[in-house]
Amino acid sequence: MINYKTFKLQNKKNIKKIILNVIFIFIISCNNYDSSKGQQYQKKITNNFTETKKINIKTKLINQKDFIIQLEKIKKFSPNLYLKNSILYNNIKKWLKTSDLNTLNKFGIKIFQMKGVDNYGNVKITGYYTPIIQARKIKKDNFIYPIYQTPSVFKKNQILPQRKDIYNGILKKKYILAYSNSLIDNFIMEIQGSGFIDYGNGNPLTFFSYAKKNNWPYTSIGRILIKRGEISKKNISMQSIKNWCSKHTNLEVQKLLEENKSFVFFKETKMKEVFGSSAVPLIAKSAIAVDKSIIKNGSILLVQIPLLDKKGVFINKYEMRLLCALDVGGMIKGQHFDIYQGIGEQAGIQAGFYNHYGNAWILKTNLKTTKN
Repeated sequence: MINYKTFKLQNKKNIKKIILNVIFIFIISCNNYDSSKGQQYQKKITNNFTETKKINIKTKLINQKDFIIQLEKIKKFSPNLYLKNSILYNNIKKWLKTSDLNTLNKFGIKIFQMKGVDNYGNVKITGYYTPIIQARKIKKDNFIYPIYQTPSVFKKNQILPQRKDIYNGILKKKYILAYSNSLIDNFIMEIQGSGFIDYGNGNPLTFFSYAKKNNWPYTSIGRILIKRGEISKKNISMQSIKNWCSKHTNLEVQKLLEENKSFVFFKETKMKEVFGSSAVPLIAKSAIAVDKSIIKNGSILLVQIPLLDKKGVFINKYEMRLLCALDVGGMIKGQHFDIYQGIGEQAGIQAGFYNHYGNAWILKTNLKTTKN
C-alpha cells in the first residue's frame, strides 16, 4: 500500500523538477535568440507564406508618398509588369487613404506572413546602395586603381582571370573604363553591382552598371576579418571594414581583397537613375532585391523594419514600410531581402549597418490563389 504522505512528497518533488526543467529550457532558448538584431519569437510558422487575417501592429506606415512614386515608376518604365499587378496596385492605392493595417481585407487584399529564416517570422534584412566613386579617365596623381569593362578576348564560357591576377595587370589597358583613387571603393561598387562615377570639375555623374562577373567563387572579406580577430562579429559592417582599410597599407588592403577571387566588370551608361533588374528605377527604401524563386517580380511586401541609431545599433523600435520587389542579388536567397537605401555616402552607411531581422507580409488580391 502506498503511503499518502510519501506519495504527496514525491509528487511535489516531481512538480518542482518539471518547473525547474521548464525554466532551464526557457533560459537556454532565450540565450539562442539575439534580440539585438530585431528578432521576435511569438508564433511558429511552418509554410513559406501563411495567410493571416490580422497583423495586430499599431505602428503606422511612413513611406506612402515614396511608395506611390515607386508604383508610378513601374507604370512608366515597365507597363507590362504594372498591368500584370494592376488590380493589387490599385487596391493598395485605395487602402493607402486609410492606411489602417487591419482593414486590408476590406480592400480586396489578402495578407500572407513570411515564415522567416527560423520559422518564427524573422526575415533577414540587409541593405544595398549606389556609391559615388571619384575617378578620372586617365591615370594621374592618386587616381591609379582601374575600373574594368568586360574583356572581349575571352570566349563565352571561358573562365576570366581571378582578382589577384587582375590587380597584377593581366588585362590590357584598353579594357579600363576609368581610374579611381580608392581600391576599397572599387570593391564596394562591385558588391553593390553599380555606381555613379564623379569625374570632377562639375561634370554630371556617369552611371556604371553591372556587366559581368569572372565566375570565380565569392569570399566575404568581412568573415575573414572576423576570423582573424581584426573586427568583432557584432561590429562588422561596411563602415568598419572601410575603417580597417584606412588604418592599413595599400598592399595590406590589396592582399585582403585578393582573398575574394570573384570580380565584377562594368559598362558605362547614359542612365540618370538607378535601375533594378526589372528595368525600373529604384526609389530609396521603397524597393527591395529578393530571391525570385520565393518572391515574384513586382510583388508588394508590408515590412516591419528594425530602427537603428547612428552607430547601427537596434533601438528596440520598428517602422512599417511598403516595399516592391524590383531587383535581385547573388547573395539574396530564401527568406531574405535587401532594401535599397539610395545614393551616396549616407545611404552607404545605412546599408552597411543593416544585418537584422523583421517581420514581412506579402500582399495579394482576392482574385488569385497562393501556393504555400
